[in-house]
Amino acid sequence: MLLSHSSSAATSISRPAAARCRGARLLRPPRARADTAGVGAGADHAADAKALLRSSGLRPESLPRHVAVVMDGNTRWARARGLTPADGHKAGGRNLERIVGLSRAWGIRALTAFVCSYENLNRPKAEVDYMMGLSEWLIGDNIDKLSRQGIRLQVIGDTRRMPATLRRAAAEADEATRHNSGLHVMLAICYSGRWDLMQACRELARAARAGEIAPDDIDEAMLAGRLATAGAGDELACPDLVVRTSGEMRLSNFLLWQAAYSELFFIDKMWPEFGEDEYLEALRSFQSRDRRFGQTRV
Repeated sequence: MLLSHSSSAATSISRPAAARCRGARLLRPPRARADTAGVGAGADHAADAKALLRSSGLRPESLPRHVAVVMDGNTRWARARGLTPADGHKAGGRNLERIVGLSRAWGIRALTAFVCSYENLNRPKAEVDYMMGLSEWLIGDNIDKLSRQGIRLQVIGDTRRMPATLRRAAAEADEATRHNSGLHVMLAICYSGRWDLMQACRELARAARAGEIAPDDIDEAMLAGRLATAGAGDELACPDLVVRTSGEMRLSNFLLWQAAYSELFFIDKMWPEFGEDEYLEALRSFQSRDRRFGQTRV
């Protein structure tokens, strides 16, 4: 599951040292309220979250709208503790629940988690079966809570590679939360960026063959509208920030089109160790960047 620990230090692309905001008080969001509150959680809760963000050295108005996480290092985390890969994936799943709660509390609008890649499907069958079963359980166990919290849950990836029970759980989650307008959570399961581009191109080819579109009319917007993340809407389909744990410094076939202008943040800690402090460090690093999107500042 994409679901070498040396220190708590992180590596990012062109990340200034000031991004750490030394001495800032770390945010402790009201987790109990986040777990039990209904949709929206009220104006008081939003005001509390903004105040806490500011006290942690962050500007609430400049948070990334969409955060994507490559949840790497579960197996290495487990082996370092004499545990099984299954134990590592379970710990990673629990941590994903925590990160979803933090994202909602802080006002992040979309969160995409790389749960299982195409390449992960080549692992031993017992491990793959466990990852699929754990994904199914996490989805089913959280549908009611996510619905109460106004969270939208969507599974993206090649459904043909998923077990039938996981496909059903994904469809039930989509139906139960499709009208929610809060945090949009996308779980990338049996996903790869190349597959995503390929299936979008196939859709366009079929439409062109049917005479619905002309090949010369195909543009970036048409292609983007057929990618797996299109369900988040034009504004949220592409991540502003991509975080990868475990010290690896690559995207590993994740959101290849969508991450064209994403800020990248790499941290040595394994995914089960990526907690509130590390998430805040990633957000502070993001806010230290000068995002130019290929333009020159004048």
